[in-house]
Amino acid sequence: MNPRLELLQPYPFERLRALLKGCQAPSELKAIQLSIGEPRHPSPGFVRQALCDNLDGLSNYPATIGREDLRQTLCQWLVSRFRLTALDPATQVIPTLGSREALFSLAQAVLDPTDENALVLCPNPFYQIYEGAALLGGAKPWFINANPEQGYKLPWKSVPDEVWTRVRMVYTCSPGNPTGVVMTLDEWRYLFEQSDRYGFVIAADECYCEIYSDAAYPPLGALEAAHQLGRRDFSRLIVLGSLSKRSNLPGLRSGYAAGDAEIMRRFTLYRTYHGSAMSPSVQLASLAAWQDEIHVIDNRRQYREKFITFRDILADVLPLEIPPAGFYYWARTPIDDQAFVQKLFSEQHLTVLPGSLLARDAHGTNPGRNHVRIALVGSLEETCEAAERIKTCLINLR
Repeated sequence: MNPRLELLQPYPFERLRALLKGCQAPSELKAIQLSIGEPRHPSPGFVRQALCDNLDGLSNYPATIGREDLRQTLCQWLVSRFRLTALDPATQVIPTLGSREALFSLAQAVLDPTDENALVLCPNPFYQIYEGAALLGGAKPWFINANPEQGYKLPWKSVPDEVWTRVRMVYTCSPGNPTGVVMTLDEWRYLFEQSDRYGFVIAADECYCEIYSDAAYPPLGALEAAHQLGRRDFSRLIVLGSLSKRSNLPGLRSGYAAGDAEIMRRFTLYRTYHGSAMSPSVQLASLAAWQDEIHVIDNRRQYREKFITFRDILADVLPLEIPPAGFYYWARTPIDDQAFVQKLFSEQHLTVLPGSLLARDAHGTNPGRNHVRIALVGSLEETCEAAERIKTCLINLR
């Protein structure tokens, strides 16, 4: 067996189940689950219909690079959304099976497992796939803490030179999970300069880029930042996106990777052996989703309404600021985050995710401690009920 598997830590939801084991929830209250970032808005009917209309595709082996019309549509969407001049569908984009598998497999294609000094920079708190991908690729994760004192921005300039010299890959997540913070052009400029100096690859996780609060200010993307800075070849940059959050299609497992043509060539070679080709039926359903923005606009409207309602209900007991993007509230807790989650479950039959389970102890602290991640993924009615229950729990703590 691969000995590196022993380096992997339990997933946050496994640890959450262990934390709540033995806690008795009140049976008279219906369970409310706000811990998992799984969109629960209805999937678009026209996408479901496109999938059903193209089930004949199940009879065909798919090509790793995907259908030409899907790659063209992805390029058109990326160029329009991120105000690019051009993107080559033949060399700079491929469909992926969601963003998770691409985030993981990209590291396996980029990292040299014989390089004992390799480091992968990860935000902290973070999506645990980053850590697992680094470890199984033979590297070690090095965490950059997103602390409240810095407005949860990542302090890239605090990374020592002796660390940068060992960095082979950097994971970014903008908009951030769980904070919703969006990287600025100056932050991208610094990161690109470091990439030029030290030669590492940037994997930009943008699965939350289409869920944002202000319609006039969509989040800055990595390709967009590179383009504005004159980096038109997207050197050492790969961006990964998904239909899961944008279109409420987490079960479709459909996303994309785009960027540096040479890295994409090597990544496609890896994927050919890895077997990560998208079903022709799923490709045609994805094509329909990427070509429509009306359902995405309505999706944002629903999240915005829930954010405002949730904040207003809790205003007297838990001041909250609507994040720039994403569908999480990253809220501070009045007591230890894990104890708060147990209390909330035991008293209100409501589950949120302790922040300390989303982070690692690094540089003398766990930046997720005394925070909880609240996923506003259900209906407006459920969101209101959840806010009222959290309010009751907080009042009882006084």
